[in-house]
Amino acid sequence: MPKRFCVYCGSNSGARPGYGEATTALARALVAHGIGIVYGGGNVGLMGTLADTALAAGGEVVGVIPEFLVAKEVAHAGLTEMRIVGSMQERKALMAELSDAFIALPGGLGTFDEFCETLTWTQLGLHQKPTAILNVEGYYDPLLAMFRHAEQERFIKPQHAKMIIVETNPEALVEKLLACKMPSPTDKWFAKSRSF
Repeated sequence: MPKRFCVYCGSNSGARPGYGEATTALARALVAHGIGIVYGGGNVGLMGTLADTALAAGGEVVGVIPEFLVAKEVAHAGLTEMRIVGSMQERKALMAELSDAFIALPGGLGTFDEFCETLTWTQLGLHQKPTAILNVEGYYDPLLAMFRHAEQERFIKPQHAKMIIVETNPEALVEKLLACKMPSPTDKWFAKSRSF
């Protein structure tokens, strides 16, 4: 049974109330299933909503944040555990090491970067952990269309295009991820990936 899911999301709240509502619903669904959350450690935007909701529901929340972002992203002071690292590369690697699966909520460039790097690691065989998108109010429709275009243009293989689990309902997404066969976060893949 997986213990922790990594959630990538924005340090801003976005333009629509639905983004925050979906973040709250996802946090509650994860806690209800006994799943801890690994995220970027911020106390603002969707990051703050995610952490505060999970903590209020009695869940475990582990933050991972680079030292230079502690002030900029307003590091959360009330988490179960906060890991402060030296760089963005270390942040992504540690978040992956601590997690059994990955979920992208709405977010900006940082969320896109983290999500796509996780997918790339799957493509390269560095891990076999499932990666998912919670497509809130169609936020990720343009990105998913780009992935389909890249597949049609033969830059992404069909089997790699199918790696992404996409759902619009938080509870349904959690259940789909729980149905996946997930290796332990201590499996050997991470030793291969930590070469930066």
